[in-house]
Amino acid sequence: MKFFEPAMVVLGVVGPMAALPQVIKLWFTHSHHAHGQSLLTWGMYAVLSIVWLAYGLYVNRPPLYLGQAVQLTLNMLMVIGIVIHAGLTY
Repeated sequence: MKFFEPAMVVLGVVGPMAALPQVIKLWFTHSHHAHGQSLLTWGMYAVLSIVWLAYGLYVNRPPLYLGQAVQLTLNMLMVIGIVIHAGLTY
């Protein structure tokens, strides 16, 4: 298992980057489309990231807590961006 740990840390951080294009689109290129984003969905993703982050810290697994820290950051950027650009709509 020790062999996979470094690779899983990298994947744990790189994997959440799949949300980065959405964050860029919301904040920089198409903020007027914020109404098309679901505040409820991104909020739920953020809550789930908090739970997984806490679990990763509890079991001391860097792939979990590092990846979820990145994911939580991106999810919160989406939540904040939706609130700013579209208002509190679902």
